[in-house]
Amino acid sequence: MSTQDPAGLADLDHRISGCRACPRLVAWREEVARVKRAAFADWTYWGRPVPGFGPGDARLLVLGLAPAAHGGNRTGRMFTGDRSGDVLYRALYDVGLASQPEAVTMDDGLELYGVRITSPVHCAPPENKPTPTERDTCRAWLVQELRLLRPTVRAVVVLGAFGWQAALPAFAEAGWTVPRPRPAFGHGVRVTLDPTAAPAGASPGASPEVSPVAPADAAAPLDLFGCFHVSQRNTFTGRLTPEMLREVLRTAATTAGLLP
Repeated sequence: MSTQDPAGLADLDHRISGCRACPRLVAWREEVARVKRAAFADWTYWGRPVPGFGPGDARLLVLGLAPAAHGGNRTGRMFTGDRSGDVLYRALYDVGLASQPEAVTMDDGLELYGVRITSPVHCAPPENKPTPTERDTCRAWLVQELRLLRPTVRAVVVLGAFGWQAALPAFAEAGWTVPRPRPAFGHGVRVTLDPTAAPAGASPGASPEVSPVAPADAAAPLDLFGCFHVSQRNTFTGRLTPEMLREVLRTAATTAGLLP
């Protein structure tokens, strides 16, 4: 695959949304969708895995943790409809990477400019804590997404230590060299991954629903940027301020060639 494959990415998103590989996550996301939160009683919840959001030729990838029970699990779009998303999309808009500062519904007209948002776990987990097995099972989806983005993606902002730890093996499988010992997460950390000759094989624990994606032969070094997660705990306590978030996004977008 020598050019970007938007049809392949759309097919991947469709297959992700139908995944039932993790029984605990399936039961939880569907129970949340059935019971609902009182404030959203009139909503028809998505209640399925949430695929990535953004253009198929993205130069910058933002990698979170997992959908929120009453955010993405309700709306069907990454970081849409919850307070973490309010912070993230406001910052993306402020630095010129989004068409509007709010993400409310899947059909609210929001566009991302050269940015795609995804996560290492696509189902909302109980207490926002996927198990290691669930994380590893879902990795195969992220590996395929990274391989499809390989021709264009140049920088990744990883939100939080969990996302960082989950993503590094995926980058290695998707065709980049991860240093050893693996770099530690930290806000503002920057690590450059060189491309390997060809991506490794599919994840050993991959779901049987995951089919292989041909490796891209066009790749470049990938710059990873660590950023504290946009969780309420971090933003309410000031551990992550709007300016801190904007600065990481601005630097990553400049590195990716999206901003001057």
